[in-house]
Amino acid sequence: MDDNSLISYLVGAAGYFGLFLWVLLKVDNKALKLPFLIAVFFSLLWTAATAFFIYSEKFFVFDSLPFETLRNAAWYLLMGMLLSRQRYGNSYALLIDSKTTQVFMVFLGFVFVFESSAEVRDWVQDRLGDRIQIRLVAHLVFAISGLVLIEQLYRNALPDQRFTFRYLCLSLGCLYTVDFILYSKSMLFLRLDSELWAARGGVNGLITPLLAIAMIRLQAESFAVMAISKKVAFHTTAMLGAGLYLVFMSLVGFYIRDFGGSWGGVAQITFSSLAVLLLAVLFFSGRIRAYFKFFIGKHFFRSHYDYRIEWIRLSNQIVALHSFNDLPRFIVDTFTDMLDCAGGAVWLNNGQGGFHLSEHKNLGFQPPQLIEGQHPTVVFLRQTQWIVDFVELKQDPEVYADTDLSAWSDESKKIWIILPLFFKDELEAIIFLTDAKVIRQLNWEDRDLLKTVGMQLVNALALSKVSEALAKSKQFEAYSRMSAYLVHDLKNLVAQIDLIVKNAEKHRFNPEFIDDSMDTLKNVLSKIEQIMGHFKKGDVVNIQPAVIGLLDVLDDVVIQQSANKPVPKVVCHGEDIKIVGEKQKLVAIFGHLVQNAQDATPDDGYVRLELVKNQAYAIVKVMDNGCGMDAQFIAERLFKPFDTTKGNAGMGIGVYAAREYILSQGGNCKVDSKPGEGTCFIVELPLGPP
Repeated sequence: MDDNSLISYLVGAAGYFGLFLWVLLKVDNKALKLPFLIAVFFSLLWTAATAFFIYSEKFFVFDSLPFETLRNAAWYLLMGMLLSRQRYGNSYALLIDSKTTQVFMVFLGFVFVFESSAEVRDWVQDRLGDRIQIRLVAHLVFAISGLVLIEQLYRNALPDQRFTFRYLCLSLGCLYTVDFILYSKSMLFLRLDSELWAARGGVNGLITPLLAIAMIRLQAESFAVMAISKKVAFHTTAMLGAGLYLVFMSLVGFYIRDFGGSWGGVAQITFSSLAVLLLAVLFFSGRIRAYFKFFIGKHFFRSHYDYRIEWIRLSNQIVALHSFNDLPRFIVDTFTDMLDCAGGAVWLNNGQGGFHLSEHKNLGFQPPQLIEGQHPTVVFLRQTQWIVDFVELKQDPEVYADTDLSAWSDESKKIWIILPLFFKDELEAIIFLTDAKVIRQLNWEDRDLLKTVGMQLVNALALSKVSEALAKSKQFEAYSRMSAYLVHDLKNLVAQIDLIVKNAEKHRFNPEFIDDSMDTLKNVLSKIEQIMGHFKKGDVVNIQPAVIGLLDVLDDVVIQQSANKPVPKVVCHGEDIKIVGEKQKLVAIFGHLVQNAQDATPDDGYVRLELVKNQAYAIVKVMDNGCGMDAQFIAERLFKPFDTTKGNAGMGIGVYAAREYILSQGGNCKVDSKPGEGTCFIVELPLGPP
C-alpha cells in the first residue's frame, strides 16, 4: 500500500464530502443544485473508491477508471447545461439537439462498458495489441474535451458574466490539466505515472473551496443568451487540434520506440520533445494564430457584409459628389461612418515620394502635414500592403515585429487603424482612423470590406488625378496658343516702330507725322504693358550654359527689383561662388522669388539674398519677414502650376518653372515658412569647376 497515494485520495474524498453536504443544505437554486450535486457526488465516489482500492491492495489502479469516467460525465453534464443556458436560454437544448453531444455521450457509454467489463476489454485489447492502451487514449480525450468545454464556457460568457465563471473554470481547468499531463505522459511510456496519479487526489481536494465559491456565484447569476462567436470557435478548434496533434505524436513515438532498434528509446524521447516544442512554437506565433483565425472565419462562417450592396451604395455616393475636390473629405467620412470611428485623416501621395495631409477631422491630436516616403510606417505599408490594427498590435505584437509603429501607438493619439490604398501596386493614400465607439479587433470580413471600399475610392482618386493632368495639359495648350498670339502682336509692334524710324528722317519736321507717331507709340506702349503684365521677367532667348558668378547674378537681381519695396539686399559670406548655368535664366528665377517676397512683405520689412556654400552646392537663401505660408499650402499648392494667389495679376507658373529649372540643373529647392513669421526659399545649385 502506498501511504502517500492513500492520504492524497482521502483528502480529495473529504473535500468532496464536505462540498456535497454544503451544497445539499445551503444551495437554493434548484436548476443548478441537482447537476452540481451529481458532479460532486461522482467525484466523491471516484476519490473514495480509488482510496479504497489503494488500501485493500486487492485491486489494480486501473479498476478505478470506470468511476473516473462517471465523474467526467457528471462534470460534462454540468458544463453542458451552463453552455446551453448561455446560448439558448434553455438548460437542456444543447444536450438534446446537438448531434455532437449525442455522439460524445455514446462514446462515454462505450468507454464505461469497456472499462467495467473484463471480457469486452480483453476482446478489444487483443485486436489492438499492447502498443496502444485504449483506456489511456480515452482518458486523454476526456481531459482534452474537459479543457475545451471550460474554454468555451468562459469565452462564450458575456464580459460581465466572466466574474461568475472564473473560479469554476479555474478549478476544473486545474483538474483536467493534471489529467492531460498524466495521460499524455503515460501514453508516451505505456505505463501510468505513479507520482502524478498519487498527486491527483490532493489536487482534487484543494479545488473544492474554489468550487464552493463558484457555486455561490452561479446561483446568483442570471444568464443572457449569447451565440457562439468566431473567437470561441477559433480557441475551441485550436485546443482540439492541439490535443489531436499530441495524440498523433504519441502514436508515432510508440512506433519509433518499438521499431527503432537500440536507439528506439532515445529517438522516442527526442521526437516527443521536438513535437511539443513545435506545438509551442506554432501556438505562440502571432502570425500563425492570425492566419488560423482568418481561415476559420472565412471558410466556416457566413459573411456578415453584403459586398454587392456596399459596392452599389458607395458608387452612388461617389457619383453624387459635386467635384473631385470633395473626394478627400468623402474618403474620411466614408471610413469613419463605416466603422463608427470618432475621427480620421487621409494623406495623399504628393508625387515627390511623400504624403501630404489632405483632410482630417476629430483626430484629437495635431497630425503631421507631411509623411516622408522613407518613414518606417510607409515602407512597411508598401512592402506588406497590410491593414494595421492597433488592437491586434497590443494583443499580438509579434505580427508587426518587422516595423516600428511607436510614432503612432501613443495612448493619447488613440489610433485604431492605418489603412493603405494602392493603385496598381503604388501607394496612393494612407488613412488613419481613431478609436471606434466599440473597440474590437478587425476580423477577415472587416479587412475585406475595407479593401473593397478602398479599391473603389482609390480608383476615384486615380480618375481625379487623370482629370487634373488633362486640365493642366489644356492649360499649357492655352498658354502656348496665347504665347503665339503675343509673339504675333510683338512683331506687329516692332513693324510699327520700324516704320516710324524709317520715315523719321524724311518727315520729322511734319507736325502731322509727329502727331501720328506719338499716337502710334502710345498704342505700342499700351500693348507692351499688356504683354509685360503676362510675361514679367520672361526670357525667350536660348542661351548656352557657362561658368558664372552667383554674386553677379544676385547684384543684377537687386538692381532689377530695387524699384519695389522693401529694397532687397545681398549678404555674401566669403568670395564669389561659381556655378555652371544661364545667367539670364537665373536672374529671372531669383528675380521672381524676390518679387514674391516683396509682394508678401510690408514696406518696412526686409528681403535678403544670402549666398553661402558647402562641399558640393552653392546655396542661395531668399529670406523675408512677410506673411509666410502654412505647411498645407506649401505641400499642396506652392509648386502647383497655374495655381496663384494673385488673381489676374499672375499665372501661377513662376515658382513651378523655377523649381523645374533648378531640378534640371541637379539642384534642389526647399521652403521653410510659418504664417506671420516669414519665408525662406533655399536654392541649392551644384558648384562649378574650380
